[in-house]
Amino acid sequence: MIILSLQGIQKSFGTHEVLRDASLTLQEGERMGLVGVNGSGKSTLMKIIAGEETADGGSLSIQKGLKIGYLAQQAALIPEDTVQRTLERVFDPIVALENEMRATEQQMAEAAGDPERLRQLGGKYDSLTRSFENGNGYGWRSSVQGVLAGLDLRKYQDQPVSILSGGERTRLALGKMLLSDPDLLLLDEPTNHLDLKSIAWLENYLRDWKGAVLVISHDRAFMDHVCNRMAELLTGNIETYSGNYTEYLEKRTAVYEIRMKAWTLQQKEIAREEAIIATYRRFNREKSIKAAESREKRLEKIERLEKPQEEGEIHFHFETRRRTGEDVLVTEGLRKGYGDVPLFSELKLHVRAGERIALIGDNGTGKSTLFKCLIAQEKPDAGMIRWGAGVDIGYYDQHQAGLDDAKSILDEVWDRFPRLEQYEVRGALGQFLFTGDEVFSPIATLSGGEKGRVALTELMLRKDNVLLLDEPTNHLDMDSREVLEEALEGFDGTIISISHDRYFINRFATKIWALEEGRIKEYLGNYDDYFAKVSRDQAPDGDLPQMTKTAADKEKKKSREEQRRLKEEQEKLKTLEKQIAEAETQAAGLEARLAQPETWQNPDEAARLTKEYHEKKAEIERLYDAWTEMEE
Repeated sequence: MIILSLQGIQKSFGTHEVLRDASLTLQEGERMGLVGVNGSGKSTLMKIIAGEETADGGSLSIQKGLKIGYLAQQAALIPEDTVQRTLERVFDPIVALENEMRATEQQMAEAAGDPERLRQLGGKYDSLTRSFENGNGYGWRSSVQGVLAGLDLRKYQDQPVSILSGGERTRLALGKMLLSDPDLLLLDEPTNHLDLKSIAWLENYLRDWKGAVLVISHDRAFMDHVCNRMAELLTGNIETYSGNYTEYLEKRTAVYEIRMKAWTLQQKEIAREEAIIATYRRFNREKSIKAAESREKRLEKIERLEKPQEEGEIHFHFETRRRTGEDVLVTEGLRKGYGDVPLFSELKLHVRAGERIALIGDNGTGKSTLFKCLIAQEKPDAGMIRWGAGVDIGYYDQHQAGLDDAKSILDEVWDRFPRLEQYEVRGALGQFLFTGDEVFSPIATLSGGEKGRVALTELMLRKDNVLLLDEPTNHLDMDSREVLEEALEGFDGTIISISHDRYFINRFATKIWALEEGRIKEYLGNYDDYFAKVSRDQAPDGDLPQMTKTAADKEKKKSREEQRRLKEEQEKLKTLEKQIAEAETQAAGLEARLAQPETWQNPDEAARLTKEYHEKKAEIERLYDAWTEMEE
């Protein structure tokens, strides 16, 4: 059943057209991901659905009585409420029902001698009880505690909302909305400010969700786990695809290639026709002029295909000025805390040239603080930090605090690299989609994603050989994240990155540092390898006694070989699945031919087809056996 339908939605802000002809439908229980580059209109479209913006044109149809829950990127909460009270407010009507039930019970006890009055009160009590049960009256307190735990807010449950950080408020608003049990969830970047544990909890919560979901997110792994349909906003229009994010990427590429091929062929045919017409007109004879006019009329009737468009993509790569020594970073006994709250202690780290390390951990464990200690922005309470020979450190701050809001984009970058010519600076900015007069825009007016692109421009121009990246994919759209990952794949230096983006970690990391309870546990491999080890309660690789460099290299090689073996097996599985599909199609064709009466009028042909059919069925059985054996 369709619960939401958009037809031809249009929206402009001044002369800037955001939505041109946006159309989509959302079915009951469907989980749709909404993607598109930054500025394509995703949040605007969601605000129109939520009723916070009005469309300039088109129609919006919502199922009657549909209850919508909308989580904006910035949520409004009552500062004086405690965290627990904020969530409990959702159930104030249920508390009122319970109070009315208790009052009715008292009235029933007092009316024991009045049968008619008792009958009336009994009917009222039955109605109240049904409403109470339907509203989760017996389980709402447990639900509140579950959300507090799942979103890591239990430690703040008795604290006022006013003390929470921006990220914690977003998590609280998310929890409040989930508890309200709407029919349709509108989620705008719900994983922002969530750590990996909270993201996993939210994924599980949404997978069990009975209602529909429309979600904007740059977390590709989240989209893969939650969504069963995708919608892409492209140049003001919407294209929809069945499947999750990975399936959407494959289908989008295929559709684009088909459309581009069709457009190219049509353009060639139009050019050929126009050349023939020009030749006929050159002959300037009555017969040739008539032929030219006839072809022109035919050409005018052709429905011309629009050239497939793709949004602009950033293009860049990281280079290094020089090589480092083998030992890039060594720390001993590193400790840091604030007041009586220790973040980490006795950290003993060793980073070698070329390593690619992902630093993960819950929010507030001290990941960014550790980075700031390493680059001397903050002073550790104790311990030693030693960087190796030839190390040039490039630091990416997730908040872009180093950018000067008073400067233009051009001046911000040029002032840091004064030896470059203006055309060189503008060329670098152009790789990050800052073109024309856009380079004169003040930093203060930029979005988070645009500031991130300015910071990446500066990082690219520095040509450092060690990159410390603090949440580099935050605020970047999905296409830009893909390009960043490709740039890091081609980087020949050393990378340590804080990230909650599992897709990103899987693409770049060969080692995981998990910061837990003030200590770092080391796991070889990417995020999937780390998750598999943690799920099986395996000991961290870094906890192995006296692991030498040779042993670590052997473990790393073993991990790479295991990944390669798994990849080869997955490819074989895909090949078998394709062979099974082709064989079943062929068997169905043979079966259809054998079902035709005329086939049996030729006994030899019928015998040949029967034999071929049985051989094909036997082949399918063999393929299924091979597939089952590999899958197991």
